[in-house]
Amino acid sequence: MEAPLPANETDRLAALYALGVLDSEPEKDFDDIVALASAVCGVPMSLVSLIDLDRQWFKARIGTDLVETSRDLSFCAHAILGKDLLVVPDARQDARFADNPAVEVDGGVRFYAGAPLITTEGYALGTLCVVDSQPRRLDVEQLKALRALARQVTSQLELRRYAVTLANATARLQELERRKDDLAALVGGELKAPLRLMDGYLEELGRTGRHDAAMADLVGRASAGHVRGLRDLLGHLLELAGAGAGNDSLHMRQIDLTRLTQRAVEAVRPIASTKQIWILNHAGGPPLPIIADPVRLEQVLMHLLFAAVKYTPSGGRVRVDTEIESGPTVRLDDMDLPDGVRPDLFPHLYYGAIANPSDVPGPDRGLAVAKRILDAHHATVALSDRPGDGTSLHVVFPFAEHALAA
Repeated sequence: MEAPLPANETDRLAALYALGVLDSEPEKDFDDIVALASAVCGVPMSLVSLIDLDRQWFKARIGTDLVETSRDLSFCAHAILGKDLLVVPDARQDARFADNPAVEVDGGVRFYAGAPLITTEGYALGTLCVVDSQPRRLDVEQLKALRALARQVTSQLELRRYAVTLANATARLQELERRKDDLAALVGGELKAPLRLMDGYLEELGRTGRHDAAMADLVGRASAGHVRGLRDLLGHLLELAGAGAGNDSLHMRQIDLTRLTQRAVEAVRPIASTKQIWILNHAGGPPLPIIADPVRLEQVLMHLLFAAVKYTPSGGRVRVDTEIESGPTVRLDDMDLPDGVRPDLFPHLYYGAIANPSDVPGPDRGLAVAKRILDAHHATVALSDRPGDGTSLHVVFPFAEHALAA
């Protein structure tokens, strides 16, 4: 049975195309997520599936060589119609899928579970799904982990788009700055000098008295009105030229860093529990007000926590805390990261401007994207190793009043 189109299909497709992800190259961040989903759910196949106009395309996959399939045969096209998991324990017993060619064949699809990839605007772009050729059910913890991993996929997609938006905004601000300098030079030099000269001529005419009453009236009105008006206009232009250009890419407001960190921890905790990793959440102290984009910053904190969980061996722990250092701070402490991971992974937190996140080499582009978002929040990142205590990562933000002043 072919799935009906979502009610918001036109806007949903526009949101998907705006990400610029369709037919892009594989990325390890997404490959790691499908590998983890497959392991968590104990199934051989997992996919990040994006539902296009007439196809489903796989951004990441494990257990299949297919890159895309027809939308009219897609389980995921049904899954995006809802806001929560679609679980099909045995596709042969489900009227929607029993006559699907992928089900009818021997050894075909029997089990399916798909978590919709829902953007912050509410559009379901596709799913993170797991598939098996045997009927099965998932337990509560597996379902929680699948939801959490799907949220991580969506965050990764949105953060990459947002990083490119910030890069474009930076380029636009640089162009505005150049034009501002050009305007200042024009107003301050090329226009101001002839205006002063004109004003001097009119003043001299007014003093000589070598004209009749009508001419005297014209000279007086020119001096008092037109020249003065031009002078005021040029002054106004100079003020505009000196004003800084705003950044409309950020939706900044005052938020509580402590509460935001707690939310990020709870979003990642189901993933950590599947690896028997303890997240010790000490981020329960007093409110820490900062100026931030709450949606993007929560996604960044989720990704930092996910990276810590992803690279921490099973049975390890990550201690999360918020406190005041040189500013409101999020601390990830006691991370037991393998020696080979630290030099390869965390340098991406120190990259500067990134025009295209896909240009950044290495195993985890998401951290380079996170760095761009943190830079936009004027946050600093510090990494340290303490013998016997693991790796620590501190992210320090400006105080709210300092950020407002900036």
